[in-house]
Amino acid sequence: MSNTPTDQAQLMERILYEVKRVVVGQDRFLERVMVAMLAQGHLLVEGVPGLAKTLTVKTLAQAVQGGFKRIQFTPDLVPADLIGTRIYNQKTSEFSTTLGPVFTHLLLADEINRAPAKVQSALLEVMQERQVTIAGETHRVPEPFLVMATQNPIETEGTYPLPEAQVDRFMMKVLVDYPSDEEEAVIVERVIGPRIDASAVATTEQLAALQQQCRQVYVDPSLVQYAVKLVSATRRPQDHGLGELQRFITFGASPRATISLTEGARALALLRGRTYALPEDMADLVPDVLRHRLVLSYEGLAEGLSSDALIDRIMSRIPAPPKPLAHEAMAKVA
Repeated sequence: MSNTPTDQAQLMERILYEVKRVVVGQDRFLERVMVAMLAQGHLLVEGVPGLAKTLTVKTLAQAVQGGFKRIQFTPDLVPADLIGTRIYNQKTSEFSTTLGPVFTHLLLADEINRAPAKVQSALLEVMQERQVTIAGETHRVPEPFLVMATQNPIETEGTYPLPEAQVDRFMMKVLVDYPSDEEEAVIVERVIGPRIDASAVATTEQLAALQQQCRQVYVDPSLVQYAVKLVSATRRPQDHGLGELQRFITFGASPRATISLTEGARALALLRGRTYALPEDMADLVPDVLRHRLVLSYEGLAEGLSSDALIDRIMSRIPAPPKPLAHEAMAKVA
């Protein structure tokens, strides 16, 4: 695969085109999935059932010839159901290792908050270390590897809220909304019409090469400082002229948020056909990167505030850096 920005953009356009042949709408969601994949992060997705979350990831796996597996999380799940276990063979009188469904390229953890803490922690190790340990043996998951975990915002009965330490491991939290009336009409037409399957237009090797190329995208120091200020404002609002928000936030975002903003801006720039990140690349991702990392105080909850509302206040107070001229950014890359 050529490493020119044009060829990279064309490859990603072909991947997106194939997914859009099957999935109607959900452009923002699909873009975030691609950003997470290029930046080697993971996604937490919140939306009611039936919004094509599973279909999107499954179709993407078909387009890049990657493995796809889905795990329905339930209260009776145990860690071995995810990572695998040792099985005794009576005929040979030997133990053999059976690997679990986490050994795939794209893993959909459906309704992750229905699983108990032990199962959630088992998935946490895979997400962070990209490996599992079974009976003292370490097994690495395939690369590239993306976990997309879903939460149902409607039902809370029989669920186990994810601890902040685990939620922080997700690069972004994306909210998926209902389709428009026009999109819903197209959805019905596609369901009742001839079946459409996505064609393989790339390979996992090409996707891994895109991930490496994403690491080469230039990020100006002013953009890094912008990310630092945004995250710092969630911890110490008073230092940024936002003292009125102090009583609404118990805990702010961790340094992982700053890293995710920077890596996400790189991935979005590559997705848009550039070898340098612009302020709007980072600004577009701020709500998705920060919303699940803010812990609101009782006072904030009592006043009906949301993380998104606080993030909007912070972004309105902290200006984005001036946009670098394209030829200057390209010269810095060279």
